[in-house]
Amino acid sequence: MNSFAQPLQSNAPLINRDRLWQSLMDLAQLGATVKGGVCRLALTDLDRQARDLFVQWCEAAGCSVSVDAIGNIFARRPGRNPALPPVMTGSHIDTQPTGGKFDGCYGVMAGLEVIRTLNDLKIETEAPLEVVVWTNEEGSRFPPCMMGSGVFAGKFDLQDTLDKQDEQGLSVGAELQRIGYAGARAVLGHPVGAYFEAHIEQGPVLEDQAITLGVVMGCLGQKWFDLTLTGVEAHAGPTPMHLRKDALVGAAEVVSAVNRIAHQQQPHACGTVGCLSLHPGSRNVIPGQVHMTIDLRHLHADKLQAMVDEVRCVIDATALRHGLSVELTPTADFPPLDFHPACVNAVRDAAAALGLSHMDIVSGAGHDAIFVAELGPAGMIFVPCEGGISHNEIENAAPDDLAAGCAVLLRAMVNAAQGEQA
Repeated sequence: MNSFAQPLQSNAPLINRDRLWQSLMDLAQLGATVKGGVCRLALTDLDRQARDLFVQWCEAAGCSVSVDAIGNIFARRPGRNPALPPVMTGSHIDTQPTGGKFDGCYGVMAGLEVIRTLNDLKIETEAPLEVVVWTNEEGSRFPPCMMGSGVFAGKFDLQDTLDKQDEQGLSVGAELQRIGYAGARAVLGHPVGAYFEAHIEQGPVLEDQAITLGVVMGCLGQKWFDLTLTGVEAHAGPTPMHLRKDALVGAAEVVSAVNRIAHQQQPHACGTVGCLSLHPGSRNVIPGQVHMTIDLRHLHADKLQAMVDEVRCVIDATALRHGLSVELTPTADFPPLDFHPACVNAVRDAAAALGLSHMDIVSGAGHDAIFVAELGPAGMIFVPCEGGISHNEIENAAPDDLAAGCAVLLRAMVNAAQGEQA
């Protein structure tokens, strides 16, 4: 089936906007920064405090709470038929070092507000509902990103993940034990009736189009690489230009090519060199070595691979032209994802029923929904963020937009929880 049952029509209840906003503001106090953002890295004491607050709120809302071995937290509201797989929602509450109040946190608090609203209205669903906090989505302290959902979906090995260490040599497993969130629940994912993740867009499209709601069709595939170009450092004065093996000149050509190739593969193509360092870093020494990252993304697998192939050709040609050696190492590979039609339609139908302006959109970022989609139908809901800015302390979103997205989440979850599967 490509749609869920829809018992909630246009008179469906709306959520409590002010309560949702206050929950976000209360959570943001844990790790608040002077610029108005949040620094709450995964598995720190601040993360523990945020987790404790979430658990407290969920238990007060009548949910049973369990934690798995990678620290994912599941708050379950029972349904009439406990044998049905749960309809799930959630996101993450860990942040970037200079993060904002809404990235991830909105999806978790929106899920909590759905539970609270259903309690207020004494609405019972056929299937259980679950709100999830996924461990270490950001990956800023412990790589890789989307760690908890990746283990849940069987994409990452549990023990290998528990052994991951931060820059201080502290492991995921040890830190989970320390903060009290190494849970007893089985870690491999259970069947999922449907999964919806509400999120700020983290880009400028919705705001630019003056649209309230993004119906997320899918996520861009991603291929990441580390590249090292090695030439010869030499004196900047006595070495003639035609006899140089300048690694930075070669790197500059690669940077330009990554940008050009992404422009040529529009729409839905992105190419970024986000990190670049050179050696020895002296103003009168020709750079002998450059380390850089390459991030390529596209909605279609064949075009993503074409981007990779062309970048590789440019790297090889540049190295040959400038007398450089090359080391190119793949570091991440996420295929493009199309969300399930039933979940996409549920979001679109809910937005239309509530009279909200909406448009189809594609996510350029990674989200936990990508991995959960391996276990059942999944979809996402985007709301605008100011200036399209995210992963930044000044990240902001309007209370009305956040409430609108949560109202759509409520309708989509309740409609999906009536016992019919996609």
